[in-house]
Amino acid sequence: MKIRTKFAFFILPIHLAGLAFCYILFRENRLYFIFAEMAIVASFLLCFQAFRSVSRPIQLLLTGLDAIRDRDFNVKFVQTGQYETDQLIRVYNEMIDRLREERTRQEQQHFFLDKLIQTSPTGIIILDYDGCITEINPRAREQLGLSYDAPLPGKPLAGIGHPIARAAAELPAGQSCMVHIQGVETYKCRKAEFIDRGFARPFIMVEDLTAEILRAEKNAYGKVIRMMAHEVNNTIGAINSILQASLSYADKLPTEEAAEFREVQGICIERNGRLNRFMRNFADIVRLPAPRRENYSLNRLLQDMATLMEAQANARGIRLTTAMPQRSVWASIDVQQMEQVLLNAVKNALESIGQGGEVQLVLQEKPAAILIRDNGPGIAPGQADKLFSPFFTTKKDGQGVGLTLSREILLNHGFAFSLQTGKDGWTEFRIGGMG
Repeated sequence: MKIRTKFAFFILPIHLAGLAFCYILFRENRLYFIFAEMAIVASFLLCFQAFRSVSRPIQLLLTGLDAIRDRDFNVKFVQTGQYETDQLIRVYNEMIDRLREERTRQEQQHFFLDKLIQTSPTGIIILDYDGCITEINPRAREQLGLSYDAPLPGKPLAGIGHPIARAAAELPAGQSCMVHIQGVETYKCRKAEFIDRGFARPFIMVEDLTAEILRAEKNAYGKVIRMMAHEVNNTIGAINSILQASLSYADKLPTEEAAEFREVQGICIERNGRLNRFMRNFADIVRLPAPRRENYSLNRLLQDMATLMEAQANARGIRLTTAMPQRSVWASIDVQQMEQVLLNAVKNALESIGQGGEVQLVLQEKPAAILIRDNGPGIAPGQADKLFSPFFTTKKDGQGVGLTLSREILLNHGFAFSLQTGKDGWTEFRIGGMG
């Protein structure tokens, strides 16, 4: 029951009773009766006016509460001239101004924070109390290989089949870890917490360190290669000069000894040539020029590579096949450099199989991608993350240059690539992002 109703039930019976009592008391004296009735009516009006003065601040409070409940912080009251009511209005107006300013500031900060998260070059994943995704920015989607329209809120982070997601899900709060993918991509995952409604909620930051690490790595091995090439080339040049000059000494030797002498000298010169070519292979990685791109048919590129390597495949008893769409697929590439990449990939596939087996050269149209597949023994456990590391090789007489050179070429082109053995037993070298 409202206060106004209670007041009416209290005041009206009293004044009605007063009117009835006056009638009984002064019914024979009309003058007294009129004055008594007027006094009772005046008392009722004064009580009603007093009630309005008291109830007005309450009505203002109720109106203000409705505005606050509706989150409308633009409602303000004008002072009435009554001291108590004006005090209440002044306090309410000040409170509304502060709430409006605070709300505006929070909305601006929230908008800025949301914009910062969405445009951040660092992947950010916000989880709920159960470890499920509530928010993920575009960069994190890209790092996890997820499409922008994939529904993720409410999905457990551990349920995403990606090395970064698995590592981040197992990471304790306040700690970080490094995630290496295919020996090329390197990511740093850090898990932290923020307070939401009194409880700690985790969020994960994923930083891509690939470019920085590759740049530092290339600077390091580039200095070593340049120093080695300088010393080896200078030494070989001087030795070859001495060996060439000493060949004239064979004319002074007997025929049999002269022939043996020339043979030994020739072996030394040839060995020096091999050493020179060995160092040139390393130097090619450092001196690799920027791609000179042209719009080129990937169908033609793959067909030319199959023709070039067919003889080597036949010599090993290996079946070399191609699978390409009928329509030409075009890409902006440095033809010479991409030929070197495919040559290294097909050669590695042939050497991995050894004898017998099959190598497939596959061209995908949408999205444009090249796949070099072989049914050899596959990649040994623990070697997948080292394949593209400089100078790493599994071959007895390998230099570890081929995949390193391929890595540099593909990175300079901006193409994605991977080398892994699938569950079907086929090893696949994939070059994507070409469209």
